Amino acid sequence: MHRLQQLGYRTIPVNPNETEVLGEKAYPSLLDVTVPIDIVDVFRRAEYTPTIADHAAKIHAKALWLQQGIWNEDAAARAKAGGLTVVMDACIGTVHAMLQVQHRRV
Repeated sequence: MHRLQQLGYRTIPVNPNETEVLGEKAYPSLLDVTVPIDIVDVFRRAEYTPTIADHAAKIHAKALWLQQGIWNEDAAARAKAGGLTVVMDACIGTVHAMLQVQHRRV
C-alpha cells in the first residue's frame, strides 16, 4: 500500500481490525467504502477471497487482484461473473515496476 501511495495512487484500506492504515481511514468492509474502487488488492488467505470477490462485484470494482501467493479459482469465477478483471498470485508493485508505468500525478 505504501508503494502505491508513493506512486500517486489513492489507497483505501479495508480491515475490520484497524481504523487507520498509513494515514488513510480504514473501513471494516468493502461494502462500507463510500467512494468508487477500481482495484480490490487482496492480502488475505485464499479461503477468504470468495466473499471478498462477491463484495468487489457488488460495489462494481473493476478488478480483483490477489497478491503473490494467493490463488482461488472460486473467487476468480465469482469476480469474473461480476464483470471484474482478475489477477492472481502477483504482486501489484512488482508488476507496476515491470511495466514501467509512469507515476500518477495527483
